[in-house]
Amino acid sequence: MTQSESPRSLIAWTIGLLALTVILAWALYQIRGTLLLIYVSALFAIGFSPVVRFIERQRVLPIGTRRLPRGLAILVLYLAIIGAAVFVGWLVFPPLIQQARELWAALPTMFDRTQTYLIERGVLDHRITWTEAMKQAPGSGADAVGTVIAAILSVGGGVFGFFSILILTFYLLVESQNLLGAFLQLFPRGNRARVAGICREITVKVSAWLTGQLVLGGVIGCSAALGLWLLGIPYFYVLALIAGIGEMIPVVGPLLAAIPAIAVAFTVSPMAAVYVAIFFILQQQFENHVLVPKIMEAQVGVSAVTVIIALMIGGSLLGIMGAILAVPTAAILQVIIQELLSSGEALDSLPD
Repeated sequence: MTQSESPRSLIAWTIGLLALTVILAWALYQIRGTLLLIYVSALFAIGFSPVVRFIERQRVLPIGTRRLPRGLAILVLYLAIIGAAVFVGWLVFPPLIQQARELWAALPTMFDRTQTYLIERGVLDHRITWTEAMKQAPGSGADAVGTVIAAILSVGGGVFGFFSILILTFYLLVESQNLLGAFLQLFPRGNRARVAGICREITVKVSAWLTGQLVLGGVIGCSAALGLWLLGIPYFYVLALIAGIGEMIPVVGPLLAAIPAIAVAFTVSPMAAVYVAIFFILQQQFENHVLVPKIMEAQVGVSAVTVIIALMIGGSLLGIMGAILAVPTAAILQVIIQELLSSGEALDSLPD
């Protein structure tokens, strides 16, 4: 190659690599939803792996001294989760439906009382009927069909994503040993034991995060049950169960869990609903600034400042999903960064 051709070849290679990088970045952006599902499935597979290994070691079936097959152990875990979800639904939905019907029947009367209160104080100058109010409500009339279709599509997409995560998590758990072995082959033989140790530490961290979520849900559920019982709200145990489940969803979960409690409190009295709203606001503030940082620090080993910053960044980037994934992602990055820093210190300590 002549001297005149060498710069041209370098420029061509640079342009080609730049174009390839742009195409790759564009492709990754186009499949960002799929990549997010894969990442969530991987987190669940990592978090559930200690539980699956524990179930594998049980000898509850007449199969001699053999361990429980891994696929069967995963099915046992899935059946336990599904059974718990069905039990919760059996407890929650019948009384909620009854309370919702009673609330819907009482809404016109409550609407008239509110209008009377506002007219007496000069806020409103005339009275409208409940039917007129419903027609003027957002999402009614011509937009109602579009709103319903959008809601159905959103729910359908969520259900599809949920089952995709369940199926992918199952296969990741089944193939975890093979996947780990293939991943370790990417590193030099002398570093494989060290990388395997990092993977084990990440597994412990993510599993601790899942445990921390359950602890948070239990604390919120118990405190909600106590608070609603003291306020005299009916079905407080069911509403507390909803609050505990809602705690699993950062940002909007506690808000959505508070709506049924406030609605049920309205059937008691408007002031009871106000007290319940204040209670949930205070509970959420305590949860955001005290419970989540402290429990995650104790369970995952991530500092309270890191938890708060991770939740803020994750929520800003990906909304609700980003807030859910913020803490385990921060824990994984913490393990990797600490390992890189320790390896750098080890290299610096070597004699010249």
